[in-house]
This record gives sequence, structure tokens and C-alpha cells, in this order.
Amino acid sequence: MTTPGPFDNWLSDMDGVLVHEGVPVPGANTLIEKLQSAGRGFLVLTNNSIYTPNDLHARLKKSGLDVPAGNIYTSAMATADFLHSQRPKGSAYVIGESGLTTALHEIGYVLTDFRPDYVVLGETRRYDFGALTTAVRLIKAGSRFICTNPDTTGPSLEGILPACGAMAAMITAATGAEPYFVGKPNPLMMRNALRRIGAHSESTVMIGDRMDTDVLSGLEAGLETVLVLSGVTDSMEEVERYPFRPNHVKDSVADLIDWIE
Repeated sequence: MTTPGPFDNWLSDMDGVLVHEGVPVPGANTLIEKLQSAGRGFLVLTNNSIYTPNDLHARLKKSGLDVPAGNIYTSAMATADFLHSQRPKGSAYVIGESGLTTALHEIGYVLTDFRPDYVVLGETRRYDFGALTTAVRLIKAGSRFICTNPDTTGPSLEGILPACGAMAAMITAATGAEPYFVGKPNPLMMRNALRRIGAHSESTVMIGDRMDTDVLSGLEAGLETVLVLSGVTDSMEEVERYPFRPNHVKDSVADLIDWIE
């Protein structure tokens, strides 16, 4: 089989691709180092809106993976980019953590519970009934409903946790309002990521471990897609269940190092 590429730019999911359960996937460090030395544009993407890029840089470095903060793009940042394009200098009522509030402050948004333009729901480990009730009332009063990502569950050491998509479903049931999800699989996040590194879809590859988010968003944004079997999707049997396919399936990112010239 011939080696694809070379690709000028690389987008990669974080969990399940570069790290798995807090441990770097074998080959991940080499891949990042080789991308940097070859001068390739790259971004590490995550639907997790809890942390800022600096937070994630520190957490990854502690685990043994050195990814510069400037090469990390979160669903919180994508949400901020979207809101800035839609309604600059607006206002929002936010349920989430510092990754989301920091991103919105950086675009000049005012965070308030008084007639906000938007209710923005992100990830948090402490969903509060009072805050969710406020969100419901604000949406019923006319605030627009935005969510950082549609993931219904997230991982923890104790097992799965209800995540943003699950909380959004509850708010929708109470209000009748469907949210706009900014993160993967929305190809908007991919297009924003491409703009961040001045990349074109024709010369960019997207690496992910999930068919329903990573591969789908890459496909819809016109990118070459690689599914690695080191995360959520771990067998070809799972891949075959979907009506679409990635361009390539590999065991891990270690199999992609030779793609970089």
C-alpha cells in the first residue's frame, strides 16, 4: 500500500488518539515531534470544554505528552468563535467551567443572567439544578440555546458520567427549544480549526477514534480521515455498522509517523 500525502496540515482528536486513560498512546510523542520538526501545521482538538488550552497543555505534559497550548483547540474555543461571528460583544448565561468562561471573556462577552443573548451549556462535573432551572427560564424568555458539544456521556475513573448532550436533552424537554451544537461532529469546528492554522481541506488529514464525531466531522468538512483503533472504536466490526467510512483505518498513531516527510 502506498503512503498517503504528504499532508501539509494535521488535525487530531485528543482522547483515544494521543492519550488513553491519561497515558500517551505509543508513538504519540514521536508524531508530535516529527510534525513540529517538519514544519507541519497541526491542531489537537477536543470536545471537552472544561479546560483552557494552558490547562490541557499542563495536564498532557504531566502525563508525558508535550503539546503546546497554541496547538490545542477546544469546543469552548469553537463556541466562542461561532458566537463572535454571530453576535460580537454579546452576552451569555453560561453553565460550564473555566475553559468556556475564559473563551467567552476573550471575545468580549458579558456573562450575565439578565436577559442574555444566549444560554451556553458546556461540560462540568458539577451540573447544578438551580443553574439548569435558570437556563430553562431564560430560554423560555427568549435567550438562544447553544451547546459546546453533543456528547451525552463522558468518562471518569468510576465509570461514565452524564455530559453536555444529556443535560441539553433535559433543557429541551423543559423548553421545547433545540440547541445548536458547535463541537464535533459539526463540521463548523473543523472549518474554524482550518482557519486557525491557515489550512485548506484538500491538504489536511483528520485523525480520530470515533466514527460518529471525528470521522463524520472530518468527512463533512472535506478532509482526508483516519480512524485509529486505540480509543472508543476498537474493531472493524464497529466501523462496518456505519453508512460512511474513513479513508484509512490504523491501529494507532504510531502507524502514521512514516506519513510525515
